[in-house]
Amino acid sequence: QVQLVESGGGSVQAGGSLRLSCVASGRIYSRLSMAWFRQASGKEREGVAAFSTMGTTTYADSVAGRFAISQDTTKNTLFLQMNSLKPEDTAMYYCAAQNGVAIEDLNAEDYSYWGQGTQVTVSS
Repeated sequence: QVQLVESGGGSVQAGGSLRLSCVASGRIYSRLSMAWFRQASGKEREGVAAFSTMGTTTYADSVAGRFAISQDTTKNTLFLQMNSLKPEDTAMYYCAAQNGVAIEDLNAEDYSYWGQGTQVTVSS
């Protein structure tokens, strides 16, 4: 089992920035493919950004150019730098991971482990 703990959420005004972190622990085989998903109230969960075991990154069109995903493999930590935030970015943000498999997509079904989420609220 892999445990994921997110942090860094909060409330900001439109145009502001936040940096989310996700620390993975437990039975980790070599490397993790990790990703960020979000779910706004009343909407379906959507993929935001992914970081595969090969070091490749994938972004949703809605965040490309504003968000940056990175990973510190020595600390099994995933980051999401969010700049130029918009009210429509308001959501619960979840970290997801899969052990030892190179995943480059944003399909939630491909990730076995999930964190509890951290809330991001952007006001206009």
